[in-house]
Amino acid sequence: MAPFHNSKLNQVLAIDIGATNIKFCHVDDHGTLLEVPRRRPTPYPCSPDRLVALLSERIGTSKCPRVGVGFPGKFADGHVIRPGNLARPGGITSEVDPVLDQQWRHFALQDALCKATGRDVRVVNDATLAALGCCEGHGVELVLTLGTGLGLAVEHDGVLQKARDVGAATFVQGRTYDQLLGERARSEDQVEWHVLLEQAINGFAKEFDAAIVHLAGGNARRVAPDSFTKLLCRVVIEGNEAPLHGAAKLFYN
Repeated sequence: MAPFHNSKLNQVLAIDIGATNIKFCHVDDHGTLLEVPRRRPTPYPCSPDRLVALLSERIGTSKCPRVGVGFPGKFADGHVIRPGNLARPGGITSEVDPVLDQQWRHFALQDALCKATGRDVRVVNDATLAALGCCEGHGVELVLTLGTGLGLAVEHDGVLQKARDVGAATFVQGRTYDQLLGERARSEDQVEWHVLLEQAINGFAKEFDAAIVHLAGGNARRVAPDSFTKLLCRVVIEGNEAPLHGAAKLFYN
């Protein structure tokens, strides 16, 4: 394990686990990025042991005592509830493997990383981490992460609220939000994807009575704010670095 360095004692190593890539970046105690984020392809098949080994190696070379991690599935109290696309042995184009899915469920990822690295590691859902990185702290704010699938988080006056995992929920004609708003659907029909995205934004804004909807994740860069002028809510494009900015708030308020 690399020793801590005095210049990095207040820094955080931010890690954003995606179904396609894993991003790593050092941030300061305000969440400001201190370097260009580094990427590494998400390994498949992605078992808990394999992911812990990969992350532990990177954490071990960091001189930061604190590590904030965003997980791309339902996550609570340090444990994986549902692993999302990580249960697909060949990546997003393969089917869910029941054995791999079962290995992930209830896995204590946060504790495993703390024990493997000796660092203070805190893990939350990736949409939650994005919300910490971009919400303004006033009223009800909704965060939608657009990437391999769809993630959702909600804040009310700066306080995170409990929100269901929407990715696997049915959206239109028996197909899920992940299927219709994920990268695979976007790459097949960008126009239809945008129409459905606007429908989803409108529906979630009404459901949560949100005045602001933040779009984060890799595919947020594929839309423009002026394309949502017919919606009653304000749409803010945050991009792909919101979870990295949010990692500091797991330790500093």
